[in-house]
Amino acid sequence: MLLQNIMHTIISLQEEMSQNGKAMLNINQCLQQIFGEAISTAYPGIENAPLTVTLNQQAKFGDYQCNSAMPMAQMMKAKGQKVSPREIAEKIVQNIPNNELIERTEIAGPGFINVHLKRMFVSKLLSNLLVNGVQPPSLKKKKKVVVDFSSPNIAKEMHVGHLRSTIIGDSMCRLFEFLGNEVLRLNHVGDWGTQFGMLIAHLQDKFPNYLSVSPPIGDLQAFYKASKKRFDEDEEFKKRAYQCVVKLQSKDPDFIKAWNLICDVSRNEFQKVYNCLDIRIEERGESYYQDMMTVVVKEFEEKGLVQLDEGRKIVFAPGQSIPLTIVKSDGGYTYDTSDLAAIKNRLFDEKADIIIYVTDSGQAVHFQVVFAAAQLIGWYDPKVTRVEHAGFGVVLGEDKKKFKTRSGDTVRLMDLLEEGLKRSMDKLKEKGRDKVLTPEELLKAQRAVAFGCIKYADLSHNRINDYIFSFDKMLDDRGNTAAYLLYAFTRIRSIARLANIQEATLHKAAETTEVLLDHEKEWKLGKCILRFPEILQKITDDLLLHTLCDYLYELATTFTEFYDNCYCVEKDRQTGEVVKVNMWRMLICEATAAVMAKGFDILGINPVQRM
Repeated sequence: MLLQNIMHTIISLQEEMSQNGKAMLNINQCLQQIFGEAISTAYPGIENAPLTVTLNQQAKFGDYQCNSAMPMAQMMKAKGQKVSPREIAEKIVQNIPNNELIERTEIAGPGFINVHLKRMFVSKLLSNLLVNGVQPPSLKKKKKVVVDFSSPNIAKEMHVGHLRSTIIGDSMCRLFEFLGNEVLRLNHVGDWGTQFGMLIAHLQDKFPNYLSVSPPIGDLQAFYKASKKRFDEDEEFKKRAYQCVVKLQSKDPDFIKAWNLICDVSRNEFQKVYNCLDIRIEERGESYYQDMMTVVVKEFEEKGLVQLDEGRKIVFAPGQSIPLTIVKSDGGYTYDTSDLAAIKNRLFDEKADIIIYVTDSGQAVHFQVVFAAAQLIGWYDPKVTRVEHAGFGVVLGEDKKKFKTRSGDTVRLMDLLEEGLKRSMDKLKEKGRDKVLTPEELLKAQRAVAFGCIKYADLSHNRINDYIFSFDKMLDDRGNTAAYLLYAFTRIRSIARLANIQEATLHKAAETTEVLLDHEKEWKLGKCILRFPEILQKITDDLLLHTLCDYLYELATTFTEFYDNCYCVEKDRQTGEVVKVNMWRMLICEATAAVMAKGFDILGINPVQRM
């Protein structure tokens, strides 16, 4: 049995490397497989033995560390078996199966197992990356992922709060897409409800011929404010607004046309923002679920889950103190009803394996109750389907108060993006880039820096926390910012160009040149490059994208250490002519740039070749 287990581990690792030759290998997962096998062979009597393999924080002690011995000693002590963690660690090490990864192990302190990787193994993985490009780790099963993000309200401007949902949601979609899943990007816009009564009534008064001539509504925000003022002050208008809602809900063609006109004006405004930020998204507003709501209410009633409360129909989900109101006392539906209809549609019609809602943390309790109600009625089992609210904090100004204009208004998103463009151009000119780049290259660099910095500033903070919006900080080219990373990336990409090495030469070298990792800085950078799949695994599990930003910054700074200590191109000091190219180091540069480019792509950042 022991030999069989060991052979199984060796074969499964070899299979993973040969079958998925193009895929990047997750070294941490491979080590977990090896140590999992060693633990079950050494201690077959322990069920669900704790398995922890982490990156070694001090390189001099090794590359990774297995820390299972201490918690195993605690488990055994609880069962009346007294064994020291060090003794357990020794037994685990004795049962490590033959493998291509581990050079040697050392036991340190009370029972930490330090792991040193084989340099030849790391070199092979880097060559694989260079030949095949940055490929996603192998996927056991392609999943259907629905991400609900952005979700502005029709007839209102997109504001800075929508910025976070849009950027974070888009990046999550890009992550799941890169990993090989089918992703449905949904925009749950607020396009239904009583506010449309007042908007349509106002439209009829201002543009009575709207059915034949398209009304020139330029400023929808002003149009909304004017209709709201009339609604609050004019009883006659308010009555007419309610009549308009009834007509709209009964699908009167003239009122549907008025509603569509208002929605189209908003869509055009939203699209300007999405074009700037390179966002792909499919609109499915609240109106999409209107006809499904009656069925949802009926289903809850038939299963005896509805209670009456002063004319309202409410649902209490287990473990939740707040009920959902699925029918108001006037017979109308609510956000609760449309969110239940939406989750049912995503589970049954879209057949989603994963559903993620990206909204501010203020809605966390609401979604918790919706998810609990969906489980109560038997729509999904959380052990099978992953349904999650990815909440985020608010955007603060530099005064650490909610981000507003000087007059106290909410900041319009387009104004913010235009300000970003202006400031990024100022920054590029300050660095003299307008003297070096062509006008076309300068415009590309301007957009890359402006929108890249805005996205990165958001994504590099833990989404759960509030974050301070500061153009000065995000455009600073020092520290963990997009400006620094974009400049670093451009510099890495320019190394081969300045040495007159063609892309075809690098491709050929990738297939024939061994990537040497003898210098400590080569070794450090090589391992850092190959941690990319581990980072992707972590952010897939916790949806905290700042981990990827931290990794890209670490990769860039590790590259700088390498470049300062290891000559890639050696030049004649007098003439400046290239006298020697250390091709394996050029390949390490290429591998770094390739991983950075894929990281940028997941973050929705578009680097340029010249900056």
